[in-house]
Amino acid sequence: MRIHYFLGAAANFKKPFRYLFSSGGARDVLKLEKYLSERYDGEAMLMKNGRSALAVALSCYFKPGEKIIVNGFTCYAVIEAIKEAKLKPVYADIEAGSLNFNAKTLEKCLERGEAKGIIVQNTLGNPVNIAEVKKFAKKNGLIIIEDLAHSAGVKYASGEEAGTVGAATVLSFGKEKAIDTISGGAVILRDFKMINGARFKIPRNARKTWVQELRPTKKCRKSDSLRARYYPLFGKIYRGLSYVKLNGIFMRILLKIHWVEKSADNRLDLRRRPAGFEAKSALKQFKKLEAGAGVLREFYLLNNRDEVLEKLRKAGYYFDGFWYEKPVSPERYYKKSGFKEKDCPVATLVAGKIINFPTYYNEKQLAKAREVLKEYGDFWKEEE
Repeated sequence: MRIHYFLGAAANFKKPFRYLFSSGGARDVLKLEKYLSERYDGEAMLMKNGRSALAVALSCYFKPGEKIIVNGFTCYAVIEAIKEAKLKPVYADIEAGSLNFNAKTLEKCLERGEAKGIIVQNTLGNPVNIAEVKKFAKKNGLIIIEDLAHSAGVKYASGEEAGTVGAATVLSFGKEKAIDTISGGAVILRDFKMINGARFKIPRNARKTWVQELRPTKKCRKSDSLRARYYPLFGKIYRGLSYVKLNGIFMRILLKIHWVEKSADNRLDLRRRPAGFEAKSALKQFKKLEAGAGVLREFYLLNNRDEVLEKLRKAGYYFDGFWYEKPVSPERYYKKSGFKEKDCPVATLVAGKIINFPTYYNEKQLAKAREVLKEYGDFWKEEE
């Protein structure tokens, strides 16, 4: 019997019943906030999800109507947060090898209008050239916001840990992120001299009080909490049903009755925080996370992606679920992004060529998949 693998099926959770009945409360939320404050040298607060955390960070450091540079190969959640902060995204094209922008593509962004900041996302865990970005930001008076959804624990070539460079650090704990608790997020405000774009100073002894006023006051919704608790178990059932070809029906039923929510549809909410058991799980994962951790997802750029995916399916691998099937993903939100393909030709090309491995396969399980990929090679290297 072939072994079938699925993206987004909660395979990172080896003991779903333990997660289903895990405990946690307000004390665990405070513990995680304290840990993040110390690790990233700022004032941390937990949020419902990563996009809510990013919206708070952007609202603190920029004025409505200002422009902010964002990676041209990104998730709509980032754009949603920018819109919530009443800012305007300026897309920077990427390098195919790193999936990140560089000094040259950042310069082109300024040709399209004055920007006030940069969101660094270290796509799929691949670190940006932070020395280059810092130099560019300093030269042009830009504020750096670091989004660690893909890169918690990653180190830059400069030796600095991701999250210790920008004015603020943002984390997402959503499905298949570097820290995965199914949902949740956090923002750490690090530079209080730059707060709110007005550059007013907040006395150091008043920072915690000021942050406390921003902190979400409402607990996680019970429906969100239950979805998070049950998701690993549903994932296990889903994989089991795949052997009798009933997994698709099972997933459609769960989506119909709202017991499973697609990551991109997790609504932005500035009033709520994650559940205590999620905070407890996140803290446990952080303590195991060593600085300098590898990329979140190994990726390949292929000329004949559809053909390769079909061969992989025949070998028992289902890699159809990409993080970015469009430059701004998922596809159903693409038209809302305001993305102009002519401004980011490399990002547009990469979105049609990329496949990536999920994080929960070991090298032995991936051996046959690599054999298939060797037949095709990396299209970008071939064309250089």
